[in-house]
Amino acid sequence: MDISGTSPLTRSSANVLVAAHGVGKIYQRRNQLSLWSSLRLIFGGRLPVPDDGFNALRALDLELRRGETVGIVGRNGSGKSTLLQIIAGTLQPSHGEVTVNGRLAALLELGAGFNPEFTGRENISVAAAVAGLSRAEITARFDDIVAFADIGAYIDQPVKTYSSGMFVRLAFSLAINVDPDVLIVDEALSVGDEAFQRKCFARLERFRNAGGTLLFVTHHPGTILQLCDRALLLDQGESLFFGNPRDALTLYQRVLYAPESERGALRAQILDNPDTVLRRRTSAAGNAVAIADDGAAGNDDVSGLVPEMRSTSRVVYDPNGAIIDNIRLLDAAGAPCNVLSRGRRYQICFDVAFTETAHWVSFQTVIKLVNGYGLAGMITDAVEHHAELVEGGARARVSFTFECRLNEGSYFFNVAVTAARDDDRVYLHRIVDADIFRVAEDTGQTEGVVDLALTAAVTLTQP
Repeated sequence: MDISGTSPLTRSSANVLVAAHGVGKIYQRRNQLSLWSSLRLIFGGRLPVPDDGFNALRALDLELRRGETVGIVGRNGSGKSTLLQIIAGTLQPSHGEVTVNGRLAALLELGAGFNPEFTGRENISVAAAVAGLSRAEITARFDDIVAFADIGAYIDQPVKTYSSGMFVRLAFSLAINVDPDVLIVDEALSVGDEAFQRKCFARLERFRNAGGTLLFVTHHPGTILQLCDRALLLDQGESLFFGNPRDALTLYQRVLYAPESERGALRAQILDNPDTVLRRRTSAAGNAVAIADDGAAGNDDVSGLVPEMRSTSRVVYDPNGAIIDNIRLLDAAGAPCNVLSRGRRYQICFDVAFTETAHWVSFQTVIKLVNGYGLAGMITDAVEHHAELVEGGARARVSFTFECRLNEGSYFFNVAVTAARDDDRVYLHRIVDADIFRVAEDTGQTEGVVDLALTAAVTLTQP
């Protein structure tokens, strides 16, 4: 956990709290430094660029505005943590500069910024003082920090005795209670238990609503879609895209699942014109086809099929032993539909053609909110459906039946087929945002996303 003070911006407006210009980081591959290089490093200088260095970041520009939330996505080794460490000031860039206007708090590696020999209580006092809080401010906030961390008697134990979850509790509580202007989080919250994670996200929502700036790394798409105003896609140390969070995630998934032989060309296409990549999907046969840029058509009062309403965010991954086609949503009479009525039963159906022999095959679907959060789904059992061994050339017709308990709104669903391969489970074919449907307006007095068939009982005693 690192907390930094204020430094003036040199080339951005006051509305920009963090500005990174031409930031690059090169790690040396050789194990030993020369005496001169070691002395330069000790006294705060930068090392000369080595001939055999590894480029962790390449000439990256980034600006974070006051009050916005930015997420960073990318494959392992893409430079996400390196960028956060440079912005937090715990790592020096090889090129470029970063300026921060305001107080910055960072949750990076577990336990970073804490003295392992000090107790939690002592670490709070030291770290808060480093953050610029006066003795009176530390005293005023100390009880709140301890209460939020909720680690009991361990607050008076050396932090070297803490579990990873305790580290996160104390670090997050300290960071959020020093009133930072900018908060940086590097996947630290994935360590805590679910109750504490919810507690942290509720506090982050308050931080954002109060105008705080949040920069974080996560591998959870739903978090990016829920929280972020913009998202940065990093790959091989390079910024491929910075903008709409859903677009960033779509491009990230394309890069992540692209065959190695095609990834370089895809990166070049994204850098040149990301819109052309975003407007393209892969057909079942693997050929690129364009999607018409239709808006979400339809009337909430219409029940049945609205042909103009279809998913424009569909992502079809390359087949890997099977091909999914003929995806459809059917009503109880077997008629295609995409406008649903609450309380009725429907089927998500699709066909699968196996191009290779597969073992322990399962079929999947998940229904999602517009922001990407999964609401409900199912994975079939290979034994129950006699899919322990499926030979190449076989076909399957799959259907998932559900009762619509969703309230009015638009929803998406994914479909996939997986199999066991080399002691692992892999996707044979997968389609994200395969289609969209809308639940029509209902006169029932329900709240939220899902109708849980709640009933009410009231006993009123008058005076």
